Amino acid sequence: MSTRKHTALPKAQTLIEALPWLTRHHGKTVVIKFGGNAMVDEELKAAFAKDVVFLRHAGLRPVVVHGGGPQISAQLEKLGLTSEFKAGLRVTTPETMDVVRMVLAGQVQRELVGLLNQHGPLAVGLTGEDAHTMSAVKRYTEVDGERVDLGRVGDITEIDTGAIQALLDDGRIPVISSIARSADDGHVYNINADTAAAALAAALGAETLMVLTDVEGLYADWPSSDDVISQLTASELEKLLPDLASGMVPKMEGCLYAVRNGVHTARVIDGRVQHAILLEIFTDEGIGTMVVPDAPQGGRE
Repeated sequence: MSTRKHTALPKAQTLIEALPWLTRHHGKTVVIKFGGNAMVDEELKAAFAKDVVFLRHAGLRPVVVHGGGPQISAQLEKLGLTSEFKAGLRVTTPETMDVVRMVLAGQVQRELVGLLNQHGPLAVGLTGEDAHTMSAVKRYTEVDGERVDLGRVGDITEIDTGAIQALLDDGRIPVISSIARSADDGHVYNINADTAAAALAAALGAETLMVLTDVEGLYADWPSSDDVISQLTASELEKLLPDLASGMVPKMEGCLYAVRNGVHTARVIDGRVQHAILLEIFTDEGIGTMVVPDAPQGGRE
């Protein structure tokens, strides 16, 4: 008597293949920077929310950090305020900062929290201001050798993870907007979300940092080649940084900072691919670029 072939068997095989990854990451904190096209495409937003909730139910501790560049630009345009960028950073006047704060905490964060909470009472929104989660100092940059004032753009000086840890211990998913208050002058500052995610990952002792972007990963020789680097060490990445496209620099600098400050792996993945997070964490091949510390790590995790 022959055994019946069940059509759902491939699903069971897929789940079993994920078992080693589920075991490895169980109980570990994963910081995910939400950005790029995944922020503005409705289907990708919904898929992202499902991925994060899946991680939570699979025993991981996800933390989401977000910016909101496209939404901020759109709102500034509506209000007749000009967006100016210097050295890849938005010049943020006090008026612009009011818009940044409103959009990040009142629009982008609220929408993301709502998408996550369609699957249960899980997500809680915070900004870097809340419970002094992130403190900042005014940031300057250089253009053609001259110091440039960027307005209310800041660098993180200190992180207090207490509120985030309390939420994680309660089974919640923290969703954090990348703004912070300065203890020096009391102003609120706009923080690059890639930088904020990396700093939080290090402070939390995260297993991995995942940065969603609009490319497949870090290219080996862009634009002459579209071959994606699957894995590289911190030292290898450091050598490549001076030649990277400006948009990739904060992402890769964030990855470098993370793995040099206790995070086991940092990954840049294509947020245009539905369920990219699950593909990266729970498959051998992954779909992006993984940065590892300089110590021997073996193959892809």
